[in-house]
Amino acid sequence: MTNLAIDWAIDMKASQPEILKQAIDEAETIVVGIGAGMSAATGFTYAGPRFEEAFPDFIEKYHYYDMLQAFLSDFEDWEEYWAFQSRFALLNYFDQPVGQAYLDLKSILRDKTYHVITTNADNAFYAANYDMNKVFRIQGEYGLWQCSQFCHQQTYQDEAFVRQMVAEQENMKVPSELVPHCPKCGAPLEVNKRDAERGMVEDADWHAQNKRYQDFLNAHEADKILYLEIGVGMTTPQFIRHPFQKWTANNPQALYVTMNQKPYRISADAKSQAIRITEDIAETLATVKQMKEG
Repeated sequence: MTNLAIDWAIDMKASQPEILKQAIDEAETIVVGIGAGMSAATGFTYAGPRFEEAFPDFIEKYHYYDMLQAFLSDFEDWEEYWAFQSRFALLNYFDQPVGQAYLDLKSILRDKTYHVITTNADNAFYAANYDMNKVFRIQGEYGLWQCSQFCHQQTYQDEAFVRQMVAEQENMKVPSELVPHCPKCGAPLEVNKRDAERGMVEDADWHAQNKRYQDFLNAHEADKILYLEIGVGMTTPQFIRHPFQKWTANNPQALYVTMNQKPYRISADAKSQAIRITEDIAETLATVKQMKEG
């Protein structure tokens, strides 16, 4: 699929891990886009036993089919909302263990000039001890709170309070006095995660992350650059998938590599500079790490 005239000496007959390693080795600069498929590949799934064991009562009442559907749904009241969200925050943020695929990717990128943008709001990059100045969490974080009325652009965090909600909830509700409220207007607080209709609170830290990302892109836009997309679906293609393909098409030295088992469409403009990696994400990254070390 790749047009090798763009000066990427990649052996397309090699194994997929070897192809990925060649692309990473050759790149002057790497922009990495991480979606939910990356966390799922390392075990942080939103469906199946992990979901069923944590939320049997919510599944019984609402017949949810996965954790993301539940997270985005409407609840009976704020007491029920925080009963779910507090459990969700412990599982997917405060108590989330380190993921091996994230460690392997960090090792692979260790000697490269890179920046990461992720639509994931979990704790995976913190847990794997990334340089967080190189990570843009564009969709918010499960461990942060915002005013549900968007009255001001500031976020809050209180891990101890979340643990208290989990410990003291009964019958799918936290005590009313444990529902957190905005210190400015008094409205209930909610999780800092982008809503398709309302957006989200973008605080000073979010804007600082965005600036670092934009500055990186501007400084390296003409480089021999690898846009490496890992586990990105079509829920919010405007943040990673569409820009990566557009920037690839605009730079004859760029290469777009998508790691995904689903055959999502690649734009006609970027297709000649694109490679698909369809094998398991975690296994592929582990193999590339071994190759680079060995």
